[in-house]
Amino acid sequence: MNTSNQPTQGMTETKPGACELARVASCADALLTQCRAFVEGTRAVFTLPCASLMNSTIGQHLRHNLDHFGAAIGAFGCADPVDYDHRERGTPVETDPDAAIAVLDDLRERLDALRSGGARDGEITVRMMLTAGGEEAALRSTLSRELAFASHHAIHHHAMMAAIAHAHGAPVPPGFGKAPSTLHHETVATR
Repeated sequence: MNTSNQPTQGMTETKPGACELARVASCADALLTQCRAFVEGTRAVFTLPCASLMNSTIGQHLRHNLDHFGAAIGAFGCADPVDYDHRERGTPVETDPDAAIAVLDDLRERLDALRSGGARDGEITVRMMLTAGGEEAALRSTLSRELAFASHHAIHHHAMMAAIAHAHGAPVPPGFGKAPSTLHHETVATR
């Protein structure tokens, strides 16, 4: 544990109160851009179930991801809590690559508006379901933290989407479904 006032190696030092929203939004946008290219390359297998992943499809995992991004981005300027658990399932995003691409493009535009509009990060509330019985908790967070959560959450589903694509013989772009920390480790390990 670093007990000095110096930042840990590899961490970016920020001043207290500094807004990280634009940086996190840029990373989320890059992830959505990569995902868009993946969808374009997997149109033929987009709705094919994969037995080894509980018969899920690329479209189902993508809809789940985009719902999370939409909930996080929608928190900007809204007093309502972010709610990741009450989502509409079975939407066209699951079965139509063009519908998925339209949502990806809309989310990217909304992220761009956050960045270019000089939006300030602020405290928000996140409602999370804790049990299958519906027990919930209301937690404090920030918009940048929730965008970071949506991004990291998406990476894990991207890995499942990549596994589904592999199972059906579709191409997967290098690095798709790998966490930034894994890609960084692989880069450092090959030096």
